[in-house]
Amino acid sequence: MAEPKGKRDFRDSPRLDPKERHQVQYWAKRWGVTDDQIINAYRKVGMMVKDIAAELGKKR
Repeated sequence: MAEPKGKRDFRDSPRLDPKERHQVQYWAKRWGVTDDQIINAYRKVGMMVKDIAAELGKKR
């Protein structure tokens, strides 16, 4: 069954909040990197998921 229109979660957001552990763990697992690599990339390039992915050499 399809999700109701307007119902979104963090995976739809273009931004990463490193304070939300589940977000960091999700992207780390998806990209096959460690949580620390995600945090370091976040500190270097900012909160945009596409920029973090580019820094890690991954696709969003």
